[in-house]
Amino acid sequence: MATIITDLKESFRRGNIYIQLIYINVGVFVLTTLTEVILQLFNRSLGGMFEWLELPASLSRFIVQPWSILTYMFMHAGVLHILFNMLWLYWFGALFLNFFSAKHLRGVYILGGICGGILYMAAYNIFPYFQPMTEYSFMLGASASVLAIVAATAYREPNYPIRLFLFGTIRLKYLALIVVGMDLLFITSSNAGGHIAHLGGALAGLWFAASLSKGTDITSWINKFLDSIISLFSFKPRKPKMKVHYGTDKQKDYNYNARKKAQSDEIDRILDKLKKSGYESLTTEEKKSLFDASKR
Repeated sequence: MATIITDLKESFRRGNIYIQLIYINVGVFVLTTLTEVILQLFNRSLGGMFEWLELPASLSRFIVQPWSILTYMFMHAGVLHILFNMLWLYWFGALFLNFFSAKHLRGVYILGGICGGILYMAAYNIFPYFQPMTEYSFMLGASASVLAIVAATAYREPNYPIRLFLFGTIRLKYLALIVVGMDLLFITSSNAGGHIAHLGGALAGLWFAASLSKGTDITSWINKFLDSIISLFSFKPRKPKMKVHYGTDKQKDYNYNARKKAQSDEIDRILDKLKKSGYESLTTEEKKSLFDASKR
């Protein structure tokens, strides 16, 4: 058992950002589901405790659980719910990283979830159709976050070919339009909240990609906040004492450190250029260097 946990930790550490997000989602789903099963075996119930992690449509309820705007995007209602969301995250997360960085993906995931949640609450409190169900409606799932990733990628590479089973090859922009169109058509269905959140997530993805093309990264504040939180809970091991090498080994160490410093400086320069002038301003070699760095 200890070996399995160690392997999972190592796989999480080495995985791309979308793999890490999948691990987090699956981990939360397994933990919450097992908790419910164990309690049911003893004829016990959490009595709606997990609703405190889901996003309520009611503004009065949201005021007392504001953290749910973040936690809801890691919660899922069943196996099929999480399966389809994680498949989309896996497919489009890998595609997203061909054109953007790992931190961009992390930021877009959170931004899409936040915008999807805000649009969901706004719709349920503005339109009379939803008012009878506002007080007892809750939303959960990563759909809005995933749609933000899809929309951002579609904006960046609209003509990218996507091969679909039974349907053949379709351009990414048409796939995105079909998904958004379906959400608009079913906005008053039994899963109205989910469809509304999808639209909010898609708009967030378009907002991000359009802003980045003009040199503005609207996810930077999210990533700065997440980095500060991670730094609070990360315990770095004590650095080993410096070893002195002589002769050939010393020269090898010097050359290695020099190469690493040059690579780091080059990535910093490319990121500054990306922020100021947008992705299109990068040369083919600069894009390749940025893509390789995001995989390390």
